[in-house]
Amino acid sequence: MKRGDILHLKIESVTYGSEGIARENGRVIFVDHTLPGEEVEVSIVKKRKDYAIARKIAIHKTSKQRIDAPCTHIVVCGGCKWQDVNYSYQLELKQQIVTEVLQRTGGFNEVLIHPIKPSPEIFFYRNKMEFSFSSYRWILSEETDPLLKPRDYSLGLHIPGRYDKVLDIDECWLQSEFANRVLKLVKEFAKNSGLPVWDTKSHSGFWRYLILREGKNTGQKMVNIVTREYHPEVMEKLTSMLVHDFPDLNSIVNNVKESTGGSAFGEKEFLLAGRQIIEDKIGDCLFEISANSFFQTNTKQAENLFQIIQDFAKLSKHSVVYDLYAGTGTISIFLASQVKKMIGVEVIESAVLNAKENALKNNVSNCYFILGDVKDVFCNSSGTLSKYGSPDVVIIDPPRAGIHPKSISAISSLSPPRIVYVSCNPTTFARDARLLCDSGYSLKQVQPVDMFPHTYHIELVGQFELKQT
Repeated sequence: MKRGDILHLKIESVTYGSEGIARENGRVIFVDHTLPGEEVEVSIVKKRKDYAIARKIAIHKTSKQRIDAPCTHIVVCGGCKWQDVNYSYQLELKQQIVTEVLQRTGGFNEVLIHPIKPSPEIFFYRNKMEFSFSSYRWILSEETDPLLKPRDYSLGLHIPGRYDKVLDIDECWLQSEFANRVLKLVKEFAKNSGLPVWDTKSHSGFWRYLILREGKNTGQKMVNIVTREYHPEVMEKLTSMLVHDFPDLNSIVNNVKESTGGSAFGEKEFLLAGRQIIEDKIGDCLFEISANSFFQTNTKQAENLFQIIQDFAKLSKHSVVYDLYAGTGTISIFLASQVKKMIGVEVIESAVLNAKENALKNNVSNCYFILGDVKDVFCNSSGTLSKYGSPDVVIIDPPRAGIHPKSISAISSLSPPRIVYVSCNPTTFARDARLLCDSGYSLKQVQPVDMFPHTYHIELVGQFELKQT
């Protein structure tokens, strides 16, 4: 086998990442955007000792689970790779992936894995979308490009694996019709403004990002335009148009990002209209959402996720609970009425401040938020345990990369009777779960949750209990 070889393959399964898996002469071959049972013609694009990566040329036998996708961008966007797959089959694939990852990475062959929790909505469910301006528009080929759009202007989503190419998006089926109309207005205004869009190679240009947020349970809406510098005259004109066309907007802000980094966080923020924040509810709890704060992206499903956390935690009015990687305090505040004391630990200072504000807004007086790294907060000299008490339950909701081994050691040393681990990455969850079990815990049950329909992403909640000695 060599690069450029043309092969006829049958797809056997899919990975966490949505690549189809086939085999040829004992070597695993990954083929993007394919489903189990499909027979495909591919070209080898990369070869390694134990595996190869292939590009799909044609499908000779199509899965019966394929459907017509409503979005015209599905071929190249990379965001909704399974939008042309029956939703019930998406859930089946995700269930299989969780089972296989837990077995292969963690060695968990007997653990109880509940059926995945479907999302209440499969379209228009996102409360936040982030679009990038770019002077390098992605063109699939000369034949497919209608040549009606400028090549040096785009506002949309990055092509997978390309930091410099942006697919120009006309509408996205994961955000509301309101958000799609704002996207269209801002795109046209910026294109006609005479100011250049961001160039990732020369690190120059004015227009950088557009972030749209909605409170799904409150109806509140925010537009955040990220630029290289503050240009009051231009922002004033754009704000006037937005307010005229969308009078129900609650917040318009301009984040200024002078550094050349790739994130959409600004170093300065200017309020253009309305308030600096919007609000949304999870259950009965009301949360402030600023332009740069984290909030669960699928609001409706977040309510189900938090209920699962509550059920797994088995809380009582006497429980002392530590919420690690607490963010802006959403889980802590949601569960506060069920417990004696909730202590949130978070390393980002602005998130801790937001958490304290959210607790005040919800009249919650038994939540305490600590600024610090998990691996440091519970060292002997910190005084955390003597001040707040030993935990009955520890809730962990780390970033995608999972938990640092030193943090796992720190958590295990507390010997809480129960740990509830919320994860957005089954692979790192399985790795960390094995470390927790090697430190004296048993993984009792796992509940997968579909927070992001049409994508390969999977949220899950695991319940651990301290082994009896």
